[in-house]
Amino acid sequence: MTTFHCAACGEALTAALELLPAVPARHQFEGVLVDGRRQAPPTMSRGHYAVDPEPHGPPFVPAEDQDGFPAAYPGGPCISNLDGLVVVSAGPRNTFVLHPADAPGLTWHSAPGGPPGCCGAPGDGPPNRACPCGAVVGSEMSDCCTPYELHLLPGAVRLV
Repeated sequence: MTTFHCAACGEALTAALELLPAVPARHQFEGVLVDGRRQAPPTMSRGHYAVDPEPHGPPFVPAEDQDGFPAAYPGGPCISNLDGLVVVSAGPRNTFVLHPADAPGLTWHSAPGGPPGCCGAPGDGPPNRACPCGAVVGSEMSDCCTPYELHLLPGAVRLV
Protein backbone atom coordinates (compact mmCIF):
# COMPACT_ATOMS: atom_id res chain seq x y z
CA MET A 1 0.00 0.00 0.00
CA THR A 2 1.20 3.50 -0.87
CA THR A 3 0.36 6.94 0.47
CA PHE A 4 1.12 9.98 -1.69
CA HIS A 5 2.71 12.97 0.05
CA CYS A 6 3.46 16.48 -1.21
CA ALA A 7 7.15 16.71 -2.15
CA ALA A 8 7.20 20.38 -1.07
CA CYS A 9 5.75 20.17 2.45
CA GLY A 10 5.42 16.46 3.22
CA GLU A 11 1.64 16.52 3.86
CA ALA A 12 -0.22 13.29 3.08
CA LEU A 13 -2.43 13.81 0.02
CA THR A 14 -4.11 10.40 -0.02
CA ALA A 15 -4.92 7.53 2.28
CA ALA A 16 -3.16 4.22 1.55
CA LEU A 17 -3.76 3.11 -2.06
CA GLU A 18 -3.09 -0.21 -3.76
CA LEU A 19 -0.99 -0.30 -6.93
CA LEU A 20 -2.58 -1.89 -10.00
CA PRO A 21 -0.32 -3.37 -12.71
CA ALA A 22 -1.65 -1.03 -15.41
CA VAL A 23 -4.09 1.79 -16.02
CA PRO A 24 -7.50 0.21 -16.81
CA ALA A 25 -9.12 0.88 -20.17
CA ARG A 26 -10.54 4.39 -20.24
CA HIS A 27 -14.30 4.67 -20.48
CA GLN A 28 -16.07 6.41 -23.28
CA PHE A 29 -18.42 9.20 -22.26
CA GLU A 30 -21.83 7.74 -21.51
CA GLY A 31 -23.74 10.94 -20.74
CA VAL A 32 -23.98 10.14 -17.03
CA LEU A 33 -25.10 13.03 -14.86
CA VAL A 34 -23.08 13.18 -11.60
CA ASP A 35 -23.65 15.99 -9.09
CA GLY A 36 -25.19 18.17 -11.77
CA ARG A 37 -22.45 17.65 -14.37
CA ARG A 38 -21.87 15.11 -17.07
CA GLN A 39 -18.81 12.90 -16.86
CA ALA A 40 -17.46 9.53 -17.87
CA PRO A 41 -17.18 6.80 -15.23
CA PRO A 42 -13.89 6.99 -13.27
CA THR A 43 -10.91 5.27 -14.86
CA MET A 44 -9.62 4.09 -11.46
CA SER A 45 -11.69 2.52 -8.70
CA ARG A 46 -11.43 4.14 -5.27
CA GLY A 47 -8.43 2.96 -3.24
CA HIS A 48 -6.25 2.13 -6.24
CA TYR A 49 -3.65 3.80 -8.45
CA ALA A 50 -1.52 2.93 -11.47
CA VAL A 51 1.49 4.39 -13.25
CA ASP A 52 0.66 5.73 -16.71
CA PRO A 53 3.63 5.24 -19.07
CA GLU A 54 1.96 7.42 -21.72
CA PRO A 55 2.46 11.21 -21.93
CA HIS A 56 -0.14 13.32 -20.15
CA GLY A 57 -1.02 17.00 -20.46
CA PRO A 58 0.79 19.85 -22.21
CA PRO A 59 2.70 20.43 -24.33
CA PHE A 60 0.67 19.09 -27.27
CA VAL A 61 2.13 18.23 -30.66
CA PRO A 62 0.54 17.28 -34.00
CA ALA A 63 -0.35 13.58 -34.12
CA GLU A 64 1.66 11.50 -36.56
CA ASP A 65 -1.49 9.75 -37.80
CA GLN A 66 -4.01 12.47 -38.60
CA ASP A 67 -6.41 9.95 -40.17
CA GLY A 68 -6.42 7.46 -37.29
CA PHE A 69 -8.04 9.75 -34.71
CA PRO A 70 -9.47 8.76 -32.29
CA ALA A 71 -8.74 5.03 -32.56
CA ALA A 72 -4.98 5.53 -32.74
CA TYR A 73 -4.98 7.61 -29.54
CA PRO A 74 -7.28 5.96 -26.98
CA GLY A 75 -5.71 7.67 -23.96
CA GLY A 76 -6.45 11.23 -23.03
CA PRO A 77 -6.52 13.89 -23.85
CA CYS A 78 -6.46 14.26 -27.62
CA ILE A 79 -7.67 17.54 -28.99
CA SER A 80 -7.95 19.26 -32.35
CA ASN A 81 -6.37 22.65 -32.72
CA LEU A 82 -7.83 25.59 -34.60
CA ASP A 83 -6.15 24.55 -37.85
CA GLY A 84 -8.01 21.25 -37.81
CA LEU A 85 -4.97 19.17 -36.82
CA VAL A 86 -5.30 16.45 -34.22
CA VAL A 87 -2.79 17.13 -31.45
CA VAL A 88 -1.69 14.71 -28.73
CA SER A 89 0.12 15.01 -25.44
CA ALA A 90 3.90 15.25 -25.28
CA GLY A 91 3.73 15.91 -21.53
CA PRO A 92 5.29 13.99 -18.66
CA ARG A 93 5.26 10.20 -18.60
CA ASN A 94 4.80 7.94 -15.58
CA THR A 95 2.18 10.08 -13.87
CA PHE A 96 0.25 8.40 -11.07
CA VAL A 97 -3.40 7.92 -12.04
CA LEU A 98 -6.01 7.70 -9.31
CA HIS A 99 -9.67 8.39 -8.61
CA PRO A 100 -10.05 12.15 -7.99
CA ALA A 101 -11.92 11.49 -4.74
CA ASP A 102 -8.87 9.65 -3.33
CA ALA A 103 -7.10 13.01 -2.88
CA PRO A 104 -9.85 15.00 -1.13
CA GLY A 105 -7.61 17.70 0.33
CA LEU A 106 -6.32 19.01 -2.99
CA THR A 107 -7.33 22.50 -4.00
CA TRP A 108 -7.90 23.96 -7.45
CA HIS A 109 -4.92 25.77 -8.86
CA SER A 110 -5.81 28.30 -11.49
CA ALA A 111 -3.05 28.70 -14.01
CA PRO A 112 -3.18 30.68 -17.24
CA GLY A 113 -3.79 28.80 -20.47
CA GLY A 114 -6.16 26.16 -19.13
CA PRO A 115 -9.75 27.31 -19.53
CA PRO A 116 -12.32 25.10 -17.83
CA GLY A 117 -14.44 22.82 -19.95
CA CYS A 118 -18.20 22.96 -20.05
CA CYS A 119 -18.69 20.31 -17.33
CA GLY A 120 -15.32 20.12 -15.55
CA ALA A 121 -11.59 20.23 -16.09
CA PRO A 122 -10.58 19.04 -19.57
CA GLY A 123 -6.96 18.25 -18.63
CA ASP A 124 -5.52 20.02 -21.66
CA GLY A 125 -4.06 22.96 -19.74
CA PRO A 126 -1.35 23.31 -17.14
CA PRO A 127 -1.61 21.23 -13.94
CA ASN A 128 -4.74 22.29 -12.05
CA ARG A 129 -4.57 20.61 -8.61
CA ALA A 130 -2.47 21.75 -5.64
CA CYS A 131 -1.58 20.68 -2.12
CA PRO A 132 -3.06 22.92 0.60
CA CYS A 133 0.46 24.40 0.93
CA GLY A 134 0.08 25.76 -2.62
CA ALA A 135 2.47 23.40 -4.41
CA VAL A 136 1.06 22.20 -7.73
CA VAL A 137 0.90 18.40 -7.67
CA GLY A 138 -1.16 17.24 -10.65
CA SER A 139 -4.06 17.51 -13.06
CA GLU A 140 -7.67 16.45 -12.80
CA MET A 141 -9.61 15.49 -15.90
CA SER A 142 -13.35 15.69 -15.29
CA ASP A 143 -14.98 17.27 -18.32
CA CYS A 144 -17.78 15.54 -20.20
CA CYS A 145 -15.51 14.70 -23.15
CA THR A 146 -12.56 13.29 -21.15
CA PRO A 147 -11.79 10.34 -18.90
CA TYR A 148 -12.51 11.00 -15.20
CA GLU A 149 -9.16 10.71 -13.42
CA LEU A 150 -6.47 12.51 -11.43
CA HIS A 151 -2.82 12.48 -12.56
CA LEU A 152 -0.21 13.22 -9.89
CA LEU A 153 3.13 14.45 -11.22
CA PRO A 154 6.09 12.20 -10.32
CA GLY A 155 8.34 15.09 -9.26
CA ALA A 156 5.64 16.77 -7.16
CA VAL A 157 4.79 13.84 -4.88
CA ARG A 158 6.59 11.33 -2.68
CA LEU A 159 5.40 7.76 -2.30
CA VAL A 160 5.44 6.43 1.26
